[in-house]
Amino acid sequence: MKRTRVKICGITREEDLAAAVAAGADALGFVFYAPSPRCVSPQRAAQLVAQVPAFVSKVGLFVNASEETVRSVMAEVALDLLQFHGDEDAAFCSRFGRPWIKAARVKPGLDLLEYAAAFAGFPGVSGLLLDADVEGYGGGGKTFDWTLIPRNLPLPVILSGGLHPGNVAEAVRTVRPWAVDVSSGVEAARGIKDAQKIIEFMAGVRDADAGPSL
Repeated sequence: MKRTRVKICGITREEDLAAAVAAGADALGFVFYAPSPRCVSPQRAAQLVAQVPAFVSKVGLFVNASEETVRSVMAEVALDLLQFHGDEDAAFCSRFGRPWIKAARVKPGLDLLEYAAAFAGFPGVSGLLLDADVEGYGGGGKTFDWTLIPRNLPLPVILSGGLHPGNVAEAVRTVRPWAVDVSSGVEAARGIKDAQKIIEFMAGVRDADAGPSL
């Protein structure tokens, strides 16, 4: 049975971190983008990351940050993976000697094969995160048309955008991504996670993994 990996993004509190880890999350996301209600300072992120156990990946999310900013955060926070969610090109993303993933804001007319090809093959690239094209950068709680995703993308697909306990099983059965990424879909309020929603989200992923594709 293929196991879909799960990233819980936008961690801001110790209790949310603990709930995600207890539920079996594979990765936790920490947002370093000031306009986001889920943004944490490097100092706060370092406190949280220090509590993450072995074999759970720590992901830093950046949106059009300067090289100096990314390096400053990396110097203070023990990140395993970098997530670039803005207009960064592959040369920039591969500059930091750390595995990374690139987000694409999916909408009709975007050639995902061409988009992915611009990043495939660069040092450290580990996946393509597919998100909805919403105002701002992520966390908007909006899905996109999953039929826009080609089956032969050259990078592992991380499905994001409006996922929640009620639709994640369908999403996994339909797309069969390498991983799913959720933020607002498991929240009680913006930036505050709901432990029960996290449990239900993880259960939906496992149910989909155990069943046939749509």
